[in-house]
Amino acid sequence: MQLGLIGLGKMGGNMRERVRRAGHTVVGYDRDPELSDVDSLAELVERLDAPRAVWVMVPAGAATQSVVDELSGLLQAGDTVVDGGNSRWTDDEKHAAELGAQGIGFVDAGVSGGVWGLENGYALMVGGDKDHVDRLKPIFDALKPEGPYGYVHAGKVGAGHFSKMVHNGIEYAMMQAYAEGWELLEAVDSVTDVREVFRSWQEGTVIRSWLLDLAVNALDEDEHLEQLRGYAQDSGEGRWTVEAAIDNAVPLPAITASLFARFASRQEDSPQMKMVAALRNQFGGHAVESAREP
Repeated sequence: MQLGLIGLGKMGGNMRERVRRAGHTVVGYDRDPELSDVDSLAELVERLDAPRAVWVMVPAGAATQSVVDELSGLLQAGDTVVDGGNSRWTDDEKHAAELGAQGIGFVDAGVSGGVWGLENGYALMVGGDKDHVDRLKPIFDALKPEGPYGYVHAGKVGAGHFSKMVHNGIEYAMMQAYAEGWELLEAVDSVTDVREVFRSWQEGTVIRSWLLDLAVNALDEDEHLEQLRGYAQDSGEGRWTVEAAIDNAVPLPAITASLFARFASRQEDSPQMKMVAALRNQFGGHAVESAREP
């Protein structure tokens, strides 16, 4: 199958490679000419046979809207656009309506896997009409992890990104719990090897997880996280999760508290946020800030 892929950053570039390894043809475009296979979106569309499938992996909001707007003038009825970024689900409904008026299909895909996805595969939560989703199944199969799990057609347009948003909200709360436990262990005199305590939890305990494995990786690189500033960004999904909870009268105390803890990190050098920052860097390659000189 042929696929156009727009946005070849940390995730998009690896996704291009994984799909190619599965035997499909990928034509990639990025603003960085050193990463791009073509010079423009117009050339990307020209290189694909109709009906085309174009996957967008750019930042949510204005960047995604700009790409969708340009594609709407280049694609034809019967083509399909996939938004695989972290767009808000309400934007999906807007994009589906705009493209649908021209007979262009739209699918939203929540993608989880970070910088490890090339080798491990990407968990995919997909929203859209069944006909549009089924046409793209060979690409989803190429991207997902091996085995029966890791892919779901979650529902209608917007369901994929809504599911990924909730996933990221849960991720916020889990990282915060590990960070709080780590800070408490570091604070007492009786525990002399916090890193090895974390390592001991990796087998046989009810809190073992990939995030715990990544926490141990981070502590192996910097045992007391002294090289990191206690500051962690939020990329938007945590806020949207809390807003959706309010709109639907669903209590989310743990996720809400973890979001507010991110805000607290911007007021001081928070020890907990050192661990959250380290985990975000480990699984997603997100930037970290170095500790400031005293």
